[in-house]
Amino acid sequence: MFSDRLLATLVHLCHGVTHDVLACWSGVSRSTITRAVGEVRPLLAERGCTVQGGIRLRTLADVIAHLGASGQLGLLDATEVRVRRPAAGRAGRAGRRKFVSGQARANTVKALVITDAAGLLLLCGQPARAPSTT
Repeated sequence: MFSDRLLATLVHLCHGVTHDVLACWSGVSRSTITRAVGEVRPLLAERGCTVQGGIRLRTLADVIAHLGASGQLGLLDATEVRVRRPAAGRAGRAGRRKFVSGQARANTVKALVITDAAGLLLLCGQPARAPSTT
């Protein structure tokens, strides 16, 4: 059901709950949660975030313009999220290294989140591969 997928995605985005924990709470497999978050997150990104005055922020440029025009402070966080190691045959050996974070010493992707000073979510970017530092 779509509402279950939406709820799981929102809990993951708002509270940083891992896919493993959400799977346990929901009584489904981790891959089901991962697939649900992967399907719902782009839909939420298309809609953007609505802020005061009905302004809808869809891109990083929109967020920067909004913060500059309103004189507000933006808080930025780029969190590393652990992911499964990519399959050996898919991206080749060099491709697999793109997912390795030297700092966390794990397979990760980075997710960018921007809020205003009051904690209102302005942008939650799609996860991107962490640059390899090894």
